[in-house]
Amino acid sequence: MQSEKPKIDIDKRTYSFALKTVNFVQKLKKDFVCIEIGKQLLRSGTSVAANVEEAQNAFSRNDFIFKMNIALKESSETCLWLRLIKDAKIEVAENILNDLIEESSQLNKIIGRIVKTTRNS
Repeated sequence: MQSEKPKIDIDKRTYSFALKTVNFVQKLKKDFVCIEIGKQLLRSGTSVAANVEEAQNAFSRNDFIFKMNIALKESSETCLWLRLIKDAKIEVAENILNDLIEESSQLNKIIGRIVKTTRNS
């Protein structure tokens, strides 16, 4: 039973992150740069949750690791787009942006640990 708890938590956490990402992207300005970065951020930020969800229904341990690795890569990419928004000084709610950067970084670490633990078990 304890092994299921982290999976449930990561499901909820990545879904919540995806929802926050959607809401954040909706509030970006509608200029060329924000639209293009927003598209990339939306794809990667929601893909984290989608791949974690798919991993829960994996066919095998290797399939689970594969899908979680994709979630890890998407999480890293999401963090890049968020940092780029910050460093480019794109006008956004700074507190929300900082929260998303922090959560993205934490998800990256958690998913990385899940992959490593699963590989080593």
